[in-house]
Amino acid sequence: MIQTHRAQLDLGDEFIAGFIAERSDDLWEPWMRQVDSVLDDERLLEITQDAWNRLCKKSKTRGRPATPADVILRLLLLKHIRDWSYEELEREVRANFVYRQFTRIGGGPVPDDKSMSRFSRQLGPAVIEKLHQRVVGIAQEKKIIQGRKLRVDTTVVETDIHYPTDSTLLGDGVRVLTRVMKKVTEVAGEAGTALRDRTRSVKRRILEIARASRDKSEKGQQKLSTAYEKLVDVTSRVVGQAKKFSAEIGSKIKRGPRQVLQKAKRQLDEMIPRVQQVIRQTRQRVLGGDTRAEGKIVSVFEPQTEVIRKGKAGKPTEFGKLVKIQEAENQIITHYEVFEERPSDSALLTPSIERHIEQFGHAPEMAAADTGFFSAANETKAEQLGVKWVAVPSQSTKSPQRKQRQKKRWFKKAQKWRTGCEGRISVLKRRHGVNRSRYKGTDGMRRFVGLSVIADNLINIGRVLQASAKN
Repeated sequence: MIQTHRAQLDLGDEFIAGFIAERSDDLWEPWMRQVDSVLDDERLLEITQDAWNRLCKKSKTRGRPATPADVILRLLLLKHIRDWSYEELEREVRANFVYRQFTRIGGGPVPDDKSMSRFSRQLGPAVIEKLHQRVVGIAQEKKIIQGRKLRVDTTVVETDIHYPTDSTLLGDGVRVLTRVMKKVTEVAGEAGTALRDRTRSVKRRILEIARASRDKSEKGQQKLSTAYEKLVDVTSRVVGQAKKFSAEIGSKIKRGPRQVLQKAKRQLDEMIPRVQQVIRQTRQRVLGGDTRAEGKIVSVFEPQTEVIRKGKAGKPTEFGKLVKIQEAENQIITHYEVFEERPSDSALLTPSIERHIEQFGHAPEMAAADTGFFSAANETKAEQLGVKWVAVPSQSTKSPQRKQRQKKRWFKKAQKWRTGCEGRISVLKRRHGVNRSRYKGTDGMRRFVGLSVIADNLINIGRVLQASAKN
């Protein structure tokens, strides 16, 4: 049974909650007091509870009492405010009076880390997007943002993978397939195809490749090709064996606990095509000399990962997804988006302005972005939508009128304000861990980025409200 708020406390719990409140009252950070009142918004709690009601229609009235919606929401946001793991979140909330009070747990038991991880997955990216829009709505209601300004930028959020090389990708595939086949053998016995463990041979080939790759001579490169041929051959044999295991589970040659075998079959059927793709691209790149393999993947665990080059000197190649961050006044992020496939930055300016109009009911007076967003069509469209000052520079222009426009005071002032978007992205990465998504899959990245954006917005809303209260 999911409740919006925690049920009435008994006498013992009330005593403990009062003791905690008395001991922690002067330890709150000033912005946290303001955020605490913001999170009491009924609409936020309704959105959270509705997500559970969709999973089970009768969860609001039946079943044992579960963690209330307000506690779930506050726990997840505290995790991303502090950039903790779920294990750290559980430990810190248990030990800290302020966090117990902030999350509305008081003297009650703290949900374990696995439960809190399940809370996040059950909310889903669409629900988190609704929560974000409501937080932006609260900022509007409290006059923190009016929508007079807009700045937009993109960044790369990396997936949680190791640096990809052909040999390590093949090694990952062999390790996973062999592990699953071992589980099948444990529960199904020796029926059908017998397991042959080739992981030791694969590790040796990977070490040979690592040694040979250091030698740039013709002899070293020949050793490298030979080692890769052996590794590809061994991996192909493991894939063939995995196919037989999957077929024998389906035809019931291998018998055992149904749930265990069906799960193993799903894992094999999911991993086999990925390993086959790695084999194809290895043959094409290393043995064929063609580096532009079609359907290339850089991780067998996160196959949706893209290879993105943004021209950074410190990190020329990044592995993840492109994310758009859109801001208004007072550093409030009004919209974010994780893209399935990387678009051109120049294709994002007009949709950003249209989204701003949808959010605020009017166009911004000023819209600013960096050179990647520039095109004459974008500038014209922005002015047609009602933007008074469009500050998107073009470094390659030869037009004297254009150069003169970019030297004007309002343009320089707008570009100076635009650089704050890069600072906001830096804060998201340093303070909230958005440099790398810890959640799996594209939906997981959307949840991770969304919760981090909400957490950052809440801190900024709290600071603005605190400054206003002092005045």
